[in-house]
Amino acid sequence: MNAPCAAEELLALLTLRFTPGLGPRRTEHLRAHFGSAHAALRAPRSELRGVPGLDRSVTAIGTPKAAEQAHAELTEAARLGVTLLGRGLDGYPPALDALEDAPAVLWALGDLPDLSVVPRAIGIVGTRAASPHAVSLTRTVAADLARAGVVVVSGLARGIDTAAHGAAVEAGGVSVGVLGSAVNVIYPRENERLAGRLTLISEYPLGTGPAQHHFPTRNRLIAALSAGTLVVEGERKSGSLITATHALECGRTVFAVPGRAGDPRAAGPHALIRDGAVLTESAADILTEFGWGSVPQQPALNLPPEQAQVLAAINAPATLDDLQARTHLPLPDVQTALVMLQLAGLVEEVGGRWSRR
Repeated sequence: MNAPCAAEELLALLTLRFTPGLGPRRTEHLRAHFGSAHAALRAPRSELRGVPGLDRSVTAIGTPKAAEQAHAELTEAARLGVTLLGRGLDGYPPALDALEDAPAVLWALGDLPDLSVVPRAIGIVGTRAASPHAVSLTRTVAADLARAGVVVVSGLARGIDTAAHGAAVEAGGVSVGVLGSAVNVIYPRENERLAGRLTLISEYPLGTGPAQHHFPTRNRLIAALSAGTLVVEGERKSGSLITATHALECGRTVFAVPGRAGDPRAAGPHALIRDGAVLTESAADILTEFGWGSVPQQPALNLPPEQAQVLAAINAPATLDDLQARTHLPLPDVQTALVMLQLAGLVEEVGGRWSRR
């Protein structure tokens, strides 16, 4: 039998995706057994019982309803400019082969960067309720990685994810958001504008809303798409630790940022460090681990003296009073300098504390 063309195979994979009772593992068993999803759909029912890993209750695949859904999905994806990537076809990230349950189909919105078997990409994850210090450090690390040509991968959630994505694209880099919803259903809603600057990936059909069980599942994609995963903050039982576990299962490197003793948000990273994760304080720790060079030096800033003095004083998150004490400048001058630095995109204020961007 002639091999199916890419369009036929993609339609077949989608049909299997919409067939009740078939998950990623069973779909891959079918594809491997028959040589393609297209061939699997055309195989006699009697041959289905011989497919390893296929439940005996599955006696029919590719129902008319599933085929109808697949055609409709292709039509809607084309209308929205969404690309569908089928496993085994060009464009599908080979890095996902590290997963036993890699999705049969991915939905992508935006230009997908090179995500090869050992991708030059780092996943950055952490708690949604991040501390100001963790947000600041995340932004610095993500921006430095982006300037070094590293793709930043995260989950578009509040907190650490948002900080990582935002800093990476603001530094002129590429960032991939892996969603727990469809690529045309952005969650949380306040990140819609940020999502427009990212490449979005999902294993969920168009129109699928966020669901609690989707997020632990999508974490395995973040881990597999990255050469390593950095955990900034997270409790012992958190999505961040789930992502780190997936990274280890995929043979990836885990990095963790140490936190303050006694802070529940530091418990996860501390446990990972005790178990062998790479203690990480800057992007340089990650770049050195992989031999990816160093962060390119930024050109010197030509700032007015008072702005330069205030910026130099922000060597760690600081309140307005901290900065006045460090610079010995009048309070109105510090405030004016901060406004100008903020407009220039050099600093930000989070929870009453100023940090470098």
